[in-house]
Amino acid sequence: MKLYKVSDLATKNNGEYVLGSQELHAHACYLVYGILKSGEEGRIIKPGGGHEEIVCIVHGETILRRDLESIALKRGDAFYIKGEDMYFMDNSGNSEVIYIIAGGHSERHEH
Repeated sequence: MKLYKVSDLATKNNGEYVLGSQELHAHACYLVYGILKSGEEGRIIKPGGGHEEIVCIVHGETILRRDLESIALKRGDAFYIKGEDMYFMDNSGNSEVIYIIAGGHSERHEH
């Protein structure tokens, strides 16, 4: 078993780290650990072609927006997104927002 310090890795990589095929040597699934700092806006949430994801807020509160639609999310809230669907995540609160994305591949493709 190998331990991945995804929180530390996210901090070193502009607030988001993808634990995926490069480290896992497998193509079936991946995990994203994200940290959205207080006041940070416009974090793109977009799986991309051939991908499906479940996004879960594990700490803090955030606003998820797209076009004229916006929804407030808090700890324990999750949503499903696939393919080229795209949302933006904003943090107008006083503390960090931490989220986890569990993703998989719905179509055969190359990375």
